[in-house]
Amino acid sequence: MLLIIALCLVLAAPLRALEEEPVSELRISYEGSKLLKVTAPSDEKKEALRTLEDTEGVEVWMTIAANSSTMDVLVKPESADKVKEFLDENGLQFDVVIDDLQAAIDAENPSPSPEEMEELEGRKGHRMTWHSYHRLADIHGFLDYLAQTYPQLVSVETIGNSIEGRPLKVVKISGQPGSPAIWLDGGIHAREWISPASVTYIISELVENRDAHGEAVKNIDWYILPVVNPDGYEYSHRSDRLWRKNRRASGAGRCAGTDLNRNFDYKWGGAGASKEPCKEIYAGSGPFSEPETYVLSNFIQSKAGTVKGYVSFHSYGQYILHPWGYARAYPSDHADLSNVGRKIANAMYQAGGASYTVGGAAATLYPASGGSDDWARGTAGIKYTYTIELRDRGFFGFILPAQYIIPTGREALAAVKTLAVAVSEL
Repeated sequence: MLLIIALCLVLAAPLRALEEEPVSELRISYEGSKLLKVTAPSDEKKEALRTLEDTEGVEVWMTIAANSSTMDVLVKPESADKVKEFLDENGLQFDVVIDDLQAAIDAENPSPSPEEMEELEGRKGHRMTWHSYHRLADIHGFLDYLAQTYPQLVSVETIGNSIEGRPLKVVKISGQPGSPAIWLDGGIHAREWISPASVTYIISELVENRDAHGEAVKNIDWYILPVVNPDGYEYSHRSDRLWRKNRRASGAGRCAGTDLNRNFDYKWGGAGASKEPCKEIYAGSGPFSEPETYVLSNFIQSKAGTVKGYVSFHSYGQYILHPWGYARAYPSDHADLSNVGRKIANAMYQAGGASYTVGGAAATLYPASGGSDDWARGTAGIKYTYTIELRDRGFFGFILPAQYIIPTGREALAAVKTLAVAVSEL
């Protein structure tokens, strides 16, 4: 009997305990690794630079975009001499943007002490501050707090579970009866911490500071999934800060995981995606092979006809991208998407001071097939569909210090407020 009771207690333990348990994984160090911004002033030099992508000990953070002549590359210490020789031989100029990546990682997120967090939770009912990057348990705790505190406005639904069993929690912020809906998500790529931070900032403002943001936001049903990739997000906190994919086949080292933003069932497996598991842009064994993308798509399709806006927040580069991403082509209402995109960019600049480039995803940045935005437009039929790449433009890259959370969150909030106006006018 005691054994049965003990087993029941274990099975009933909340997932928060799982998220906070110390894990005996080796923390990957990036000591001595450098972030370089390499410039290729001509098409010939660009082709030479692209060959660097397959060099061992080199990880591309931002490849050469259609409108750019630079590439951001992480160079590990053991490859530094070889890479410098390559750059010199090809006449490629470079700047060292981050001299020691591990030092940047260590300084990125000065977290409060456990005592301060407990005091905060006791005073406010949750642990979120937007002065630091938070673990999944804090994010989920915040959503639950809002649902309990504002039950007429906020509800939380678990739409499914990740590959490792973590819940995918969607918060609904209700508008008026019969309101159109907008979907927001973040954290599809694990290392892009500014994305969930900005999305939770939006949630906080739309609920707790609702009257400050105009009538348009009140006439929308908001469905928001702050962390699409909870397993990868947790792994990036506890083991590898630069992990991108989900955690399928987690014992496979660098070859584990699927890029969830190549796994959607629209032009799956085409340009800008890979069928090799060890690649960062591995598209999976098939479209919607991953539970995270499968349940997300099912949920959105269950709201067919009501969802009129879709924004997926990523980082970095400061882009507002609309379909298509699978090829350098445009939908028939390209001019309308671009016009609203420019209004979003202007609002973001006014809110936070950062400039954002607007355009078709493949034509502006690079082709990427199987993306969530193309699926949202091409299959789900959502008119205003955007991927927003948040700050910055490569000075910090993925390692954006926590002091930038609130300025970036303000820009993200301005973006969705502008989108709410466009959706309301449909």
